[in-house]
Amino acid sequence: MPRDIIIDTDPGQDDAVAILLALASPEELNVLGVTAVAGNVPLPLTQRNARIICELAGHTHVPVFAGCDRPLSRRLVTAEHVHGKTGLDGPQLPDPTMALQDQHAVDFIIETLRERPSGTVTLCPLGPLTNIATAFQRAPDIIARVQDIVLMGGAYFEVGNITPAAEFNIYVDPHAAENVFRSGAPITVMPLDLTHKALTTAGRVASFRAMGTHVGTMVAEWTDFFERFDKEKYGSEGAPLHDPCVIAYLIRPDLFTGRFINVEVETTSELTMGMTVADWWGVTNRPANATFMGHVDAAGFFALLTERIARL
Repeated sequence: MPRDIIIDTDPGQDDAVAILLALASPEELNVLGVTAVAGNVPLPLTQRNARIICELAGHTHVPVFAGCDRPLSRRLVTAEHVHGKTGLDGPQLPDPTMALQDQHAVDFIIETLRERPSGTVTLCPLGPLTNIATAFQRAPDIIARVQDIVLMGGAYFEVGNITPAAEFNIYVDPHAAENVFRSGAPITVMPLDLTHKALTTAGRVASFRAMGTHVGTMVAEWTDFFERFDKEKYGSEGAPLHDPCVIAYLIRPDLFTGRFINVEVETTSELTMGMTVADWWGVTNRPANATFMGHVDAAGFFALLTERIARL
């Protein structure tokens, strides 16, 4: 039986690849809906991009919902410097024709978790945690019904990518992240420590292009656009495909290793705001609350990604 998931996202080229990977894997994953949040770009663009991606995959039946347009208590910080002004810069895609759902994303999350059998819905946040935290605040009864939260966010050994101390998704809404990490829900984290081991290379991008499909070409061109920022910043061979790690973990957990540890989010210091303080070495007596992934089999990850994207 495929696992029921909700993808909560702020697309983003790497979010796009994650959504495509999920939609290409119906044996393992059943995408109940895609919920958009403000993050990489503002909400009007993230909900639009989510619909563009579903249309590209030919999955116009997947409902897309717009959620929170700003963090819980801070002004919105965006990442056009990485993803371009639309969030999906690179190749131009037509405006989506599939409708945006009228229901608010937070209401969809609450309703779905209440209606489905307890412990059968996995939340997959690929952006700031605003929608998830808002749902948990409004309907605390749903927290115990979540099967798992598998999220991309945070960093410890790799430190920050938006400030010296903080990873972007957590930094954008640290109060939401704090709420989710303290919720008691089961959490699996794909931090920069792991995603920076899943770098695109010329050969890996070429394999997308060599598919000769519209989707394969789009993924290659998005990656070309997206990786220019990281190559320049880190001097690396390619760019990390952060968000697809969330989906790949649900399909092939054997590709990933990590530790069940305590993770706290800094919300009071401007210097380290949004830092994920991960007790990797167990030096505190704070209770473990998240499985913090540290390593991925990059070759296996890209083999999976290439095989699945070629299906679309």
